[in-house]
Amino acid sequence: MKLYIKQKVFAWSDTFVVKDELGNDKYFVKGEFLSLGHKLHVYNNMDQEVGYISQRLLTLMPRFDLIVNGEFVGQLVKKFRFFQHSYYVDGTSLELEGEFLAHEYSLSRNNQTIMTISKEWFTWGDSYVLDILNPEDELLCLCVTLAVDCEMCSSNNN
Repeated sequence: MKLYIKQKVFAWSDTFVVKDELGNDKYFVKGEFLSLGHKLHVYNNMDQEVGYISQRLLTLMPRFDLIVNGEFVGQLVKKFRFFQHSYYVDGTSLELEGEFLAHEYSLSRNNQTIMTISKEWFTWGDSYVLDILNPEDELLCLCVTLAVDCEMCSSNNN
């Protein structure tokens, strides 16, 4: 199954629309306007909050708390690497590897790929295509992708 994430460019805070394979709106993501660090709320199409991403401040490596359906899943943590983007979700077996120039990423659990991410080039605002193998992992995969986007945005601004 695929999800398509498109960032709204002219918004006061991080705002994304997530569509399914048929082009229907599936999730809406809204960032808090005046907050320290990134804080994103994920809503389903019935306007119920189903996910939350919060950046931890004052840490050596970037960290983001991931909450899915009201439950703390873990912290996405960036690994120290030079020419490769690499993350793990603390307390789980989830690892995300990506190529810096290709904008291609792979999320795995116990060395089995559960999602691939492609960032589209030359778009107005960030756009991603998520190819998720198991529909049960949909929200987790979406939250991991949004946290990585926040981290990349933060690192590009520094």
